[in-house]
Parts: sequence; structure tokens; C-alpha cells
Amino acid sequence: MERKETYKRKERSDLIYGLHPVLEAINADRELNKILIQKGISKDVFRDLKEALAGKDFQLQFVPVEKINSLTQGNHQGVVAFVTPIEYQNIETLVDGLLAAEKKPFILVLDRITDVRNFGAIARTAECEGVDAILIPSKGSALVSSDAMKASAGALNRIPVCKSDNLKDSIFYLQQSGLRIVACTEKTAAPLYEVNLRGSVAIIFGSEENGITQDLINMSDIRARIPMKGNISSLNVGVATGMVLYEKIRQELYG
Repeated sequence: MERKETYKRKERSDLIYGLHPVLEAINADRELNKILIQKGISKDVFRDLKEALAGKDFQLQFVPVEKINSLTQGNHQGVVAFVTPIEYQNIETLVDGLLAAEKKPFILVLDRITDVRNFGAIARTAECEGVDAILIPSKGSALVSSDAMKASAGALNRIPVCKSDNLKDSIFYLQQSGLRIVACTEKTAAPLYEVNLRGSVAIIFGSEENGITQDLINMSDIRARIPMKGNISSLNVGVATGMVLYEKIRQELYG
């Protein structure tokens, strides 16, 4: 009988594992999307991690060993980290640069969108429709991963992505810089086609589960909803984003 070859899982390109490689990444200030730590990890390993992470704001998640084993067959020692394939940018610096170049900033704000495929698809549409940058919260949101890169068809290599520790502060900065803040929400009577989307704007989309955070809706200068006739009360956020971005371009091209 022929002997079957043992299947070996292909390692993810955005994954590093093992205590020392992860510590080196932390100490080198590499951009890490998330660090997974095995529940019940040895005290020595946890102590070394705690010392390296002191004063740093990485996203940590404690998970069962089975979760880590599903990611790598290597000697992970209970620690894995996801490395971002891009360099995140600063929204204030980016907008200041656009204004200095006498451009009208067009920013897309994604509030707690967690599905990486939605995120990647949105990035692809945003790049096609001329968005200058995507702004996301540093926590509670899908980040730029290898899966998101694939879903974006390369768009995430072309469009800047900015992370914010406080979306309210970042949106306030955009307002003070002259951008109108448009919240796309069903909690308004104003249909999309009656809302002026021309010029310098930041358009906010929220998660499918809860929509836009109420604080961000309250901050917005304009609220707009997509007219619908069916019985289902909401659209997929990726589809909704495409419709709204198209409407902005339509207004600017055809009035």
C-alpha cells in the first residue's frame, strides 16, 4: 500500500510565533495588529511578555491553546503575533498635507467594522472612487491583515489607512480642518440624493450589528440614509459604502 503524505499546513505570512521572535518584534516597535497569548501560559513566559509590553499599547487577546495550534504547527510557546502588511499613517498629518497641496480631503471613516472581507472590499471600492484615506479605530475593528489585503485586490497597498485611539478626537480634528462630517444612518429622514456630498468630506459608516456609535452621529454635520423599498431594514455595509461613494462622485461629475 502507498503511504499517504502527512498534510502540512501552510504558515500565514503575517504571523510570527514563539516568545523570542515576538519579544524582538515588540522591542523593535514593529507594527503588530494583535498578540495572542495562551491561557495558562507559564509564569516565566508571561513575566517576560509583561516586561516587554510595559508602556506599550498593543492589542492583546488570551485564547485557548487550541486556537494557537490552529494557526501554526511551530513551537509557539503559547505566543503568536499578527504583523500588519502595511504601515499605518497619521490622519492629522495626512489631512494637513492634502490641505497644504490645496486638495479637498475625502476621508472614509469605518466605525467598528470587524469583518475583514467587508473591510477589504470597502477598501477596494474606496480606492476606485478616489477616497484619500480610510480612518479606523485602533481597537474593536478589523485591521489590515493578509485576508483583508486579498479581499481588497491590492487596494490596501494604494490607499492610506489611519488608526485612531479615539475616533471622536480624530473626527473633531477633521471638522476643525474644514471637512463636513456625514453620518450614513437610517436614523434620519434625509435621503442620500438630497444631501450635498461635494467637496471636503468625511463619510462615516458603522457596524452592521449596531450602526454608527451615537456619539459620532451626534458629532456629524449631516446625516443621510439610503432609500429602500424592501422588507429587510439594512444593507451589507460594503454594498452601502459603494452606493454612497458612487453618489458623491455622481454629484461632483454631473451636478
